[in-house]
Amino acid sequence: MRVLVVEDHVTLAARVGEGLRDAGMAVDVVHDGAAALAAASGADYDVVVLDRDLPVVHGDHVCRTLAGGADARILLLTAATSVDDRVDGLELGADDYLGKPFAFPELVARVRALARRAPSAPPLVRRGDLTVDRARHRASRAGRALSLTRKEFGVLEMLIAADGAVVSAEELLEHVWDAHADPFSNVVSVTLARLRRKLGTPPLIETVVGRGYRM
Repeated sequence: MRVLVVEDHVTLAARVGEGLRDAGMAVDVVHDGAAALAAASGADYDVVVLDRDLPVVHGDHVCRTLAGGADARILLLTAATSVDDRVDGLELGADDYLGKPFAFPELVARVRALARRAPSAPPLVRRGDLTVDRARHRASRAGRALSLTRKEFGVLEMLIAADGAVVSAEELLEHVWDAHADPFSNVVSVTLARLRRKLGTPPLIETVVGRGYRM
């Protein structure tokens, strides 16, 4: 799951970003509305956590723009919590609304719930003897629980959701890692090698030379 956090309070933005990363998400953080629109135009996010009162470009405009053209689900995160504020936010195109201050476990749960609404694989997916529980971030093969890192699980999740289609290394890097990932590194191939070892035999992931990987 890839998330964009848009919050002008730098300390809060950093805390939200780090907390979502700790929950297994790939997170990018920006601090104004113009940067949010630029980030959303250059990457495919599953969820955007968006403050309303933003500098440069107001959060309402960002929300309306993203709701009109992007597939990402939008969670408005704001101190304006009256009924009228919530109604206004939802009418702008937001999918959910959470007031400040908030309980962090609730934020994580709401982000995950929004991601499950996006067009994607169902929460529980089975391919032969492999079971992937996207909601709980668990995987098992032939009844054996797999101990996967966040990135390994993210790669597995993308491959199984592709349902046999080829997924390129660039697509994996785009969705599983955040904007700070080096596109010229071998991080995808290294992660895939570790994932293959953990999945065991017979092998489940095929390398399609020059194109990417498929399951």
